[in-house]
Amino acid sequence: MTGPFPETIVTSNGRIWVGVGCGIAAGALWGLVFLAPELVREFTPLQLATARYLAYGLFAIVLIAPRWRRVVRQLTPRDWWALVWLSLLGNIFYYVLLASAVQLGGIAMTSLIIGFLPVAVTLIGSRDHGATPLSRLAPSLLLGTAGILCIGWQSLHSIDAGLQPGGLIGLACAIAALASWTSFAIGNARWLVRVRHLSSHDWNLLTGVVTGGLALLLLPPAILIGAHSHDANEWLRFAAVAAGVALFASIIGNAFWNWMSRLMPLTLVGQMILFETLFALLYGFLWERRLPTTLEGVAIVLVVASVFACVTAHRVRDGKGEAVSQPGAAP
Repeated sequence: MTGPFPETIVTSNGRIWVGVGCGIAAGALWGLVFLAPELVREFTPLQLATARYLAYGLFAIVLIAPRWRRVVRQLTPRDWWALVWLSLLGNIFYYVLLASAVQLGGIAMTSLIIGFLPVAVTLIGSRDHGATPLSRLAPSLLLGTAGILCIGWQSLHSIDAGLQPGGLIGLACAIAALASWTSFAIGNARWLVRVRHLSSHDWNLLTGVVTGGLALLLLPPAILIGAHSHDANEWLRFAAVAAGVALFASIIGNAFWNWMSRLMPLTLVGQMILFETLFALLYGFLWERRLPTTLEGVAIVLVVASVFACVTAHRVRDGKGEAVSQPGAAP
């Protein structure tokens, strides 16, 4: 396997904890995407998404160029179509919707809605053959939902007035982003099982190449819609944010996520998305220069407890009563 992570050397006993580490790393890097729209509010969500994914595509082309011919020979037309729709769902559509939700409704509201991703992915993943039954996942789901509700309660009480029209549109964008990324998380995890002849790193880079091509199609409307004059400093900040998110979230964060997706069943993969919500909140606290409130602190504890409860549920006992890890993601 070619890539930054040694996918073939993870033992069955350690694969879940290695996967948790990858999930934490991916969440820490993905949490940056919630902060990016606040850093460049002078630009539209479409402009930010286009710039981010153009940069993602350029990084991906440079990294995969040395082995491009060998990798491409292993792809079928069906694989290319999968890359197109995964790029649309998990990148283009998702980030335009998420950035719109952040700018219209704020980081807290958006992270709350996106925080329901673990519940959605876990419920769907529980239908896979050999998946951990929902009865064993119930404590984890309840803890995660309780944490999300704490965040939501805090968000609602922090708003002095009712939702304005812009806030309602932001809420709708956040819900649409939730649906888009849920579809991506499930589809990507299952497709990674089908293309085991490729490393997860190469699959991520191929996704970047396709996403960059799709971003080229967005360039004309991104320039024309909401076009405003910006000074040199604003353009430099915009370029730095777009390139930074592309490198850290799309290249490195996705690499961690894809490696994790091959180490874990889908029901556990879903719970790892909680770390994105957790880090989005932490970055929001830093941006607002404040400490978490009591409810937010409780929510963080519940989120962490939810993940550990889910890990415990995925450890079965052998005939001697010793805990062993279940195998990786089911097709």
